[in-house]
Amino acid sequence: MDSILNPLYIAVSWVIVTIHKALTPIFGTDSGVSWSLAIIGLVIIIRIILIPLFVKQIKSQRALTALQPHMKEIQKKYKDDRQKQSEEMMKLYKEHKTNPLASCFPILAQAPIFFALFTVLNGIGKVPIDAKGVLTKEDGISAAQAEFFGAPISQTFLGSDIGTVKLVTVFLIAFMSLTTFTTQRQLMTKGMPKMDSSNNMMLQQQKIMLYAFPIIFAITGVNFPVGVLIYWSTTNLWTWGQQYYVIKRNPTPGSPAFEELQRKRNKKNGVVETEETKSSEGTTMEKGQRQQPKKKKKKK
Repeated sequence: MDSILNPLYIAVSWVIVTIHKALTPIFGTDSGVSWSLAIIGLVIIIRIILIPLFVKQIKSQRALTALQPHMKEIQKKYKDDRQKQSEEMMKLYKEHKTNPLASCFPILAQAPIFFALFTVLNGIGKVPIDAKGVLTKEDGISAAQAEFFGAPISQTFLGSDIGTVKLVTVFLIAFMSLTTFTTQRQLMTKGMPKMDSSNNMMLQQQKIMLYAFPIIFAITGVNFPVGVLIYWSTTNLWTWGQQYYVIKRNPTPGSPAFEELQRKRNKKNGVVETEETKSSEGTTMEKGQRQQPKKKKKKK
């Protein structure tokens, strides 16, 4: 298994060591600040690389939204035949080149990197130190001594009796779970169009993710080294900010955020909001056009 993942160990450890060396003249070799910032730098590099995948995720989600009427027709037509319903759904996804699991792609893409970082940091915490990738023994000793708010970055909640480690890991696990929940909730309450919750596959999937991932992180987080918790907390914060920007600047048509954006544009353009303009937000108002007043006929 190590031989298969060795290229990932090399890549992850090289990024961390390179950033650490760049920060050493400022913070020192054994500083927890330089090692923690090296892990945060790894997150930033990975998330920049994953931006095209994030864009694909957004497009796929919006394509699924547009397919909702067709999906309801299939569900209604084959309500007594689940197998035929699934076949028709898959055919529909294939025709429109979309995937209902696209929202999981960024997490799945990060999973191997996450595992590689876990293995590298876990090796640092062993006695003797098991240096992975390009980490030397000296790097391993330096990283093992580095602390994040008094907690060594190689220690875990279950693997340490130090009170500071317990406190820091509990805080990071809680922060990691909270940011996961708020990110998903932000998407569901502001970024998704209003839809019928009955027998809606996309909405049910989002609800599962809303509660499942925070619980998974809370349960498994006690086994993660502090450095891994720093990585995942940072990537969650990035995800939340990236999603917030997209929802605010380029919301999905029909979503609460889209309606709010249209109201702001109408107000800016001097359009008086009425029931007629509200109903036409998906057409003329969607393009940001101002309604032109009709010319009155002059009396002779």
